[in-house]
Amino acid sequence: MTLVKAYGAHAADKPLEAMTISRRQPGPHDVQIDILYCGVCHSDLHQVRSQWEGTLYPCVPGHEIVGTVSAVGAHVQNVRVGDTVGVGCLVDSCQHCDPCNDGLEQYCEHGFTGTYNFPTPDAPGHTLGGYSQQIVVKENFVLKITHPAEQLAAVAPLLCAGITTYSPLRHWQAGPGKKVGIVGIGGLGHMGIKLAHAMGAHTVAFTTSESKRQDALALGADEVVVSRNAEEMAHHARSFDFILNTVAASHNLDDYISLLALNGTLCLVGAPDHSHPSPNVFNLIFGRRSIAGSLIGGIAETQEMLDFCAEKGIVSDIEMIRAQQIDQAYERMLNNDVKYRFVIDIASMAE
Repeated sequence: MTLVKAYGAHAADKPLEAMTISRRQPGPHDVQIDILYCGVCHSDLHQVRSQWEGTLYPCVPGHEIVGTVSAVGAHVQNVRVGDTVGVGCLVDSCQHCDPCNDGLEQYCEHGFTGTYNFPTPDAPGHTLGGYSQQIVVKENFVLKITHPAEQLAAVAPLLCAGITTYSPLRHWQAGPGKKVGIVGIGGLGHMGIKLAHAMGAHTVAFTTSESKRQDALALGADEVVVSRNAEEMAHHARSFDFILNTVAASHNLDDYISLLALNGTLCLVGAPDHSHPSPNVFNLIFGRRSIAGSLIGGIAETQEMLDFCAEKGIVSDIEMIRAQQIDQAYERMLNNDVKYRFVIDIASMAE
């Protein structure tokens, strides 16, 4: 075992604090990564504060990890010491069910192992995430990063926010000739706008705030609709091939279903605290429209996304913080006071 510094919480009502955790020695198929940066996801806050059930303590969050390989196991073939790599939301799966065989580990029929708060043989009995100096991961779940060094901090959120939006956009074939809507301009939504635009789709951003119009255009939106403006919404009725809804608050889905063209799909990736109101069935029937959901992406697709973003020069818009600022960052996230993702400089843990 190796002892490393980390930031985590011992209880839901306790602040995150410096702690020492243990990491296993690399096994034959393992990769040891010295973490440089870790993005801060809204799900980190939900989990560490037990707003989602089943939080295991001590809880060390973080699943948007960028770092440098510092050791490899004897049978590791595709990763070398010194490589720049990433780790996202998954660190294991059964590797033999149909979804896993199809590169869809996020839908593993036996349950994937998440980067933190999932059972593991390692101490303390559950996975500990990227708010730490080091992590050891199976080679099959390590991703290669080819962005330039100066962009690495802004690459970190691609490992969750990037793949969460890329996967449904690819699955529903966003691209030239398609009209795509992105609902919400936050950590997920700003990546959705960038990716849909880069894929060649006519990209329309939806926001509740007029003040975000210029921000959305700067991110790559071709048009911006203020969803509280009934006239602007009505102008786009029955015209969208695909709408990606990133909003993590309960709201009326009918407002967006009515904007779908024949055979259009509304895909939900935001996870609200309580369910959306039940949609009007006739809105679906009279247009053969669909409501769908999507969960992150498999390892192969996540690598595809990273390569696509490196080719197109796409990264997340971030604000760098020190580890000691994490609780303040959580409070700011709750107040939507970030454009658009916090990233921890892990070097600050040595202070």
